[in-house]
Amino acid sequence: MRFLVRLFLSVLSLQLYLYGQSLEPRLYSNIPKDFNFLVTGYIYSSGALPENSSLKDPNIEIHSAFLAYARGLDIAGKSAKIDVGIPTACVKGDAIYNNNRVSRDICGLGDIKARFAYNFFGAPSTSVKNFASYKQDTIVGISTQVTIPTGQYSKDKLVNIGTNRWAFKVGTGVSKKISNFIFEFALDAEFYTKNKDFFIGTGVVEKTQDFIYSAQIHIIYTFPKGIWLALDTNYYGGGENFLNGEGSDDALDNSRTGLTFAVPLNKSYSLKIYGSSGVFTRAGTNFDTLGLALQYRFADGF
Repeated sequence: MRFLVRLFLSVLSLQLYLYGQSLEPRLYSNIPKDFNFLVTGYIYSSGALPENSSLKDPNIEIHSAFLAYARGLDIAGKSAKIDVGIPTACVKGDAIYNNNRVSRDICGLGDIKARFAYNFFGAPSTSVKNFASYKQDTIVGISTQVTIPTGQYSKDKLVNIGTNRWAFKVGTGVSKKISNFIFEFALDAEFYTKNKDFFIGTGVVEKTQDFIYSAQIHIIYTFPKGIWLALDTNYYGGGENFLNGEGSDDALDNSRTGLTFAVPLNKSYSLKIYGSSGVFTRAGTNFDTLGLALQYRFADGF
């Protein structure tokens, strides 16, 4: 039972929003090597579409489903993991552009995300058998994520599911356990390639974007039997868009807050419910999100 509880406390952090500024508790938690996760879920979002801050008074709904896989690794005796997520989405809604009301209704594949996280301090690699003896104190880790432009994209439309560009995110984080609480702090920066086919209503232009920097804080309370609840908040800025080299004065200065609740269903399955909303928004990302994820975990040979 003790072993199972510790596994439940290692519920995979995998918030596969279509957006880059998601809230992700437990990203740098320890998991056994050669342990596998399959995750499927549904996400509902309403409000703005962050990828196009030129849309005014947006009323857009996104229904997204995703499938993801993650695996624990041993890198030089330290805990690491990889994960890959494949989202799909349906986007429906309207907004004002150039004083005209425009609308869109589209379904398709989203941009695939792949990530590698490595805990270089406080999280030794362990087997599934020996993981029960591990007790967290302080963990320090790093991560890198790539977003692949596989999503639906039409260069003659204002609103799309995909972004038609690559993105690369690097980050670092600290996780500290004190009694039944886990306190986490993470920093990230995401960089973007050019979108040479960005439509602005009058034609196609080349869009570039400054990198977006962000900070996250999570306060997690662990209950008996592997249940946990997290209060999540972040701040992110930067990311001004340039159209054919001309700035758009739409740099972000935004914050979001949310809750994440995870509960084990049995020794193999767990359920995660999470939601977030904007606290303050300067540009582009005033939206509300609610998600549900079902996770199945298994070890090699099980």
